[in-house]
Amino acid sequence: MDKTFSNIATIQLRPYQSADALSLLRLFRDTVHRINCCDYTPEQIDAWAPADTPLEPWARRFEGNIAYVAHHNDEIAGFADMTPDGYLDRLFVSADFQRQGVARKLVQAMLQSAADLQLPEVTTEASITAKPFFLAASFVVVRKQTVVCREVEFTNFLMRHPIS
Repeated sequence: MDKTFSNIATIQLRPYQSADALSLLRLFRDTVHRINCCDYTPEQIDAWAPADTPLEPWARRFEGNIAYVAHHNDEIAGFADMTPDGYLDRLFVSADFQRQGVARKLVQAMLQSAADLQLPEVTTEASITAKPFFLAASFVVVRKQTVVCREVEFTNFLMRHPIS
């Protein structure tokens, strides 16, 4: 069920806290299974977001990263994290908050953080599903690539956004 709200201002960002890890892992799994399934096979989806993803390594990936959690009232709508050198590692929006400006707000925060750090660019590896969003956010495709996750091949796109 879509949770539509009238104004992007109702989405608030806050820094990631370690207590968020489990909720964000659940959001990630749910989003991949409900949204990315349109562009990837069931085998790819299960390899990308398996039900048995261990929490500890997932949570450790946030350590040292710039990370924000988007929320609407008390509900998590999405999250993003970026390494200090400008690699946008994860950007996921709840299936219930798609096309509401959540990803745009998260990416704007990441681009501002990159500018504050005086980084020359932000890079990401965008899924087939996310590629149109990143193109609309002024990222450009560097190359189409095949990556392997848990012995399953995926197509994604290395993309970059220069910071002026």
